[in-house]
Amino acid sequence: MTTIRVFLVDDQQMVRAGFRMLVESQDDMVVVGEAGDGGDALEQLAVTATDVVLMDVRMPRMDGVEATTRLLARPDAPRVIVLTTFDLDEYAFAAIRAGASAFLLKDAAPPDLLGAIRSVVAGDAVVAPSTTRRLLDHFAALPDPRTRTADPRLAVLTERELEVLTLIARGRSNTEIAADLVVAETTVKTHVGRLLAKTGSRDRVQLVVLAYESGLATA
Repeated sequence: MTTIRVFLVDDQQMVRAGFRMLVESQDDMVVVGEAGDGGDALEQLAVTATDVVLMDVRMPRMDGVEATTRLLARPDAPRVIVLTTFDLDEYAFAAIRAGASAFLLKDAAPPDLLGAIRSVVAGDAVVAPSTTRRLLDHFAALPDPRTRTADPRLAVLTERELEVLTLIARGRSNTEIAADLVVAETTVKTHVGRLLAKTGSRDRVQLVVLAYESGLATA
C-alpha cells in the first residue's frame, strides 16, 4: 500500500496538531512536515517529498494564495488542498485559480478531509458535493456569461470535449458522464485526459473553474 505524504501549513499550532493526529490515525497517510506560514512552507517543501499540502489561506508573512502560486510553479509540485475558516472565502477561490486542487472549511468532518486527501492524490474527482456547491454558488454571482470574453482554451476543444467539460462542471462522475453520453467509461477517461492536456488544467476542479469562468456552464 502506497503511503500518502502530507504536509501541514497553518499559523495556529493547535490546528496543525489536530490535523496531524487525524492524518496519522490512517494506515495509508503520514505527516512529513509542517510550517506556520507560506514562506517557511516553501523553504521546507523544496527539500521535503510531499504528495498533498493542507494549506491555510490567511497567514502572516506569506498567505496561502501566494504560497500556492509559487509552489505550483515548481516542477512535480504536490497537490494542494486549501483550508479556510470562512465559507465562500475569496482567498480560497484565488488559491483554486492558482492551481489548488480543492478547498474545505476547517470545520469539515474528518471523513471529508481524509476523503479529499485521497481524492486529490487520485486526481480524478471533484472533492465533495458541498465543496462543489460552494464553487457553483460563487460562480453564479459572476457577470452574465454572455458578457464575458471567450476563453481561448475552449477554442481548441471538440464538440464532444465541450460536452464532457460541461458535465464535469455539473459535478458528474466519469460513470455518470458515460451513461449520459451513451459511451464507454474508458472513452470518457480519454476525453478527460485530453481536456486536462489541452486546457493546461491540473485536475477536475480546475476544469470546473474554467467551465464557469468562461461561461460554458452556468450555476
